[in-house]
Amino acid sequence: MNQDYIKPDNWSIIEEGWDAERVKSSESLFSIGNGAMGQRANFEESYSGETFQGSYIAGIYYPDKTKVGWWKNGYPEYFAKVLNAPNWIGINIEINGENLDLNTCEVKNFRRELNMQKGLYNRSFKAVLKNGVEVSVDVSRFLSLDIDQAGFIDYKITPLNANAKIVYKPYIDAGVHNEDANWDEKFWEPLEVQRHENSAFVTARTFKTHFHVATFMHNTILINGVDQKLATENIESSADKIEFTYSVDVAQGETTSIQKIGGYAVSLNHAESELVSAAKSVIKTALSKGFEQLLSDQSSAWAKIWEMSDITIDGDVKAQQGIRFNIFQLNQTYLGKDSRLNIGPKGFTGEKYGGSTYWDTEAYCIPFYMATKDQEVARNLLTYRYNHLQKAIENAEKLGFINGAALYPMVTMNGEECHNEWEITFEEIHRNGAIAFAIFNYTRYTGDYSYIPEKGLEVLIAISRFWHQRATFSTQKNQYVILGVTGPNEYENNVNNNFYTNYLAQWCINYTAGQITKVKADYPSDYERIMSKANLDEFEVSLWQKVADKMYLPFSEEHQVYLQQDGFLDKDLVKVTDLDRSQRPINQKWSWDRILRSPYIKQADVLQGFYFFEDQFTLEELERHFDFYEPFTVHESSLSPCVHSIQAAVLGKMDMAYTFYLRTSRLDLDDYNKEVEEGCHITSMAGTWMSIVEGFGGMRVKNDKLHFTPRLPEQWKGYSFKINFRNQILKVSVSHEQTEFSLEGHENIEVYVNDKPIIVQAEKLTTI
Repeated sequence: MNQDYIKPDNWSIIEEGWDAERVKSSESLFSIGNGAMGQRANFEESYSGETFQGSYIAGIYYPDKTKVGWWKNGYPEYFAKVLNAPNWIGINIEINGENLDLNTCEVKNFRRELNMQKGLYNRSFKAVLKNGVEVSVDVSRFLSLDIDQAGFIDYKITPLNANAKIVYKPYIDAGVHNEDANWDEKFWEPLEVQRHENSAFVTARTFKTHFHVATFMHNTILINGVDQKLATENIESSADKIEFTYSVDVAQGETTSIQKIGGYAVSLNHAESELVSAAKSVIKTALSKGFEQLLSDQSSAWAKIWEMSDITIDGDVKAQQGIRFNIFQLNQTYLGKDSRLNIGPKGFTGEKYGGSTYWDTEAYCIPFYMATKDQEVARNLLTYRYNHLQKAIENAEKLGFINGAALYPMVTMNGEECHNEWEITFEEIHRNGAIAFAIFNYTRYTGDYSYIPEKGLEVLIAISRFWHQRATFSTQKNQYVILGVTGPNEYENNVNNNFYTNYLAQWCINYTAGQITKVKADYPSDYERIMSKANLDEFEVSLWQKVADKMYLPFSEEHQVYLQQDGFLDKDLVKVTDLDRSQRPINQKWSWDRILRSPYIKQADVLQGFYFFEDQFTLEELERHFDFYEPFTVHESSLSPCVHSIQAAVLGKMDMAYTFYLRTSRLDLDDYNKEVEEGCHITSMAGTWMSIVEGFGGMRVKNDKLHFTPRLPEQWKGYSFKINFRNQILKVSVSHEQTEFSLEGHENIEVYVNDKPIIVQAEKLTTI
């Protein structure tokens, strides 16, 4: 049974009613971020119940020592952790001497709302404390997009049945721990605690990596909206924490509030000696604007984001809420401003997966950022990998590869591999192919070929060298094979000849050889520079080509399908529909041994290849493979349903496409995988966007032209989306009767609808 407590709403995530069992799940779902930092929706006041405390800063990590039972050569030295950052939101509250704690008092009218249109999180409730005082509480919080080092809290309290002495104790605390630390050690070393009037600063640095962070706060106390100009009555401080005390006498029915500014100044952006002064500057800027103006600016900044990235769905509130939640979280996580940063699978909502960069970025996220922002954002994501090329070569060298072959890491913060499961670290080598595919996908969509001679070709050469060396010539088959791998379907480890991996290797070599030829012809000076730098000649390329030309792809003549890998048909091919529901999800009910022997597919594998290389296969081949593999797919990876949704739409299986769309768009809201309390699935959210734009909208780029094959689920009256295609903004609106195109700008554009060319005129509505 999926959770269903989130109220359907077009623009907000809403929870009504108090239930302590939901606190950790809601902490994930109501998380907020601004690209530079983020935090789970922890309560500001103290809470003695079950909670998962988490605040995070983009780019700040710790190399937690790898914890494995048996060390193997080539293992990464550490597993990178996104760090639980110092806590600045904390405000302990006493009312007539009694601590406000929702775990110990009677809670009524509890409600929280994440307003995605404005980027504002609000929580309200009434509480009856043990001393009999009843109060109404209303808290608003946001992380500024304009001043991205700062967040803001407005915490209002109204005594309802008595006069009250209310004591606010705002604090900042660097004595935090990670929920998932391997060895339970602390990651932060406190350096200095300072205060200046109503502001405080705790400077700390991470052990080992030595990132320096000044966490700051500034507090203002108001009654009925009027600043009381209060100074702190008491200060308690230790090596890593400082707490102020303010007390106010409030008459029954009056409202008092504390407005708290907090956030981080980070050594990634400032000199270590300037962190506190940078924090003071942020506070000064924020105070000069005031809370209401900051809130208005926040709303305007989000309006600008939504203007380009919104998808509307008419007639299905849950579907509408789902897609907006996904788009909102993607923008909270990454805005493309800094090429040092990337998109972690949990974003700022939790610690699982180390907060690091996976192949998810190239396979799922780049299409979203290419189409909803300008191409520089996607180029930054490609540049991130180019900047890590030397590390990727070093990663391959540790595993015995030579001559500049590169194996990009499965998980990384700085280009080094930092994943600690051998079957993934050593064997899930398909990630190399996703990085090459992203270069192809970027140039296909943007038309910006300059990236390849400037940077991309060096990456492609190093990846092709890896595939050449990783393949083995089988005298028995008289073909090249790739042994001992794990495909995207992690429910099959250490297999031989995974179709997806072998096909990617073949494609990468062919694509790289083609780009070498093109750069030689069109960019001769870049060609000479790259060949010299890579020490590459045409003879070596001819050796790669032999591998590609004779790559083995496992195929079943009986079923007329490519096989997941050698031996797949030896499994007991029991379909998912014949599996007892009590056994699901199998990753929580079965032993790993049993999973590995089963036919069940965690996520699209063969079908992932058909998604990437759709043009290489016929519709009949796609349908045959989809019909063969879908019945064995359990979709226990968040990255799976979106690919199946797109392909079901292509095949006209609209009920199935719609079901998969709902699953991917509401994966976290409805907690399909029973794990949302650990954080949201951020990177798979880009797949939700793809399932509408590429699935239902049928958007493709062929021969430098946009193609659409619009389809509409019967549950919807219509939908619309915008894309930025080569600096032209095109809006597509689909209903049961027609498809409409409108174009911002001055130049007309030719697009294809159901393979027929049409001209969309600038600033005019074109109806099909």
